This record gives sequence, C-alpha cells and structure tokens, in this order.
Amino acid sequence: MIRRAALLAVLLSALSAPAASVEPDEVLADPALENRARAISKQLRCLVCQNQSIDDSDAPLAKDLRIVVRERLTAGASDDEVVRFVAERYGDFVLLSPPFKATTYALWLGPAAIFLIGAAAVAAFLRRRRAAMPGEAAALSERDRARLDRLLGGDEGP
Repeated sequence: MIRRAALLAVLLSALSAPAASVEPDEVLADPALENRARAISKQLRCLVCQNQSIDDSDAPLAKDLRIVVRERLTAGASDDEVVRFVAERYGDFVLLSPPFKATTYALWLGPAAIFLIGAAAVAAFLRRRRAAMPGEAAALSERDRARLDRLLGGDEGP
C-alpha cells in the first residue's frame, strides 16, 4: 500500500511540472532555428512572473518576447545579438543570469556580504559571551561551603 502511495505521489509530481508554454503558432518551421529560440527563451526572465523563463510562462508578455526572439532569429541575428537586443530593451533584469558589472554588484556580492556580516556578528557574540564567563569557578569560602553542605545534606540551617 505504501509503495502504491509513493508511486502515485511520484506520478502526480511529474504531471504537475510546468509545461513549456510555447504555443503551436509560435513554433518555427526550421527545427534548428526553433531549438535556438527555445534555448534563448530559457535564458530570459518573464517580466510578469519573474521566477519563470519566457519559455515556461503563459503570460501574454512572455508570448510577445518569444515572438520577438523568433523574429530576430529568422532575420538572421545570432543568439548573442538576440539576447543583447532584449536586454537593451528591458534591462539586465530580463536575464535569468545577469552579467557581473557595476549595476549588478549588489546582486552578485550581496549574499556573500550578508553572510560575512552574520559570521562577524556571531563571532563577536561568542567572544563577548566567553569574556563574560569567569575562567574558573571561584573557590567557596568556609561559610559558603558549610551552608552548601547543610543544604545538600538536608540540614535546614540559617
């Protein structure tokens, strides 16, 4: 019974995977050009969905971008020229893997900076905590030792 449930879960998760949203009227007759268009479409972000490529998105803007990509390829543009054309029109945000340049330094270096700041804060906390703890426990005075003995021994003293 558990195997059947696991198999059903695997099948359902496979069926729920996003399907490519390229519509039949968009597909180019030349398979080589179509493969190039699909590869480029997987590099470009849908500006509506933002977490999907235009190849996976159902948004009307994504369809428009897919058509632009195919038109540019049909006109004889190279893959880099098509990507550059779309990026010039919509900015580096449209690229799923933006370039490393001055305007994207925060994007690329931000996570490392946050990690280093967090690590420094943890180190400072641990250093402060260690400094606040005495190196060794102070020896008990005779009076404190006698009181401790009474408390542990069950004697209720003053």
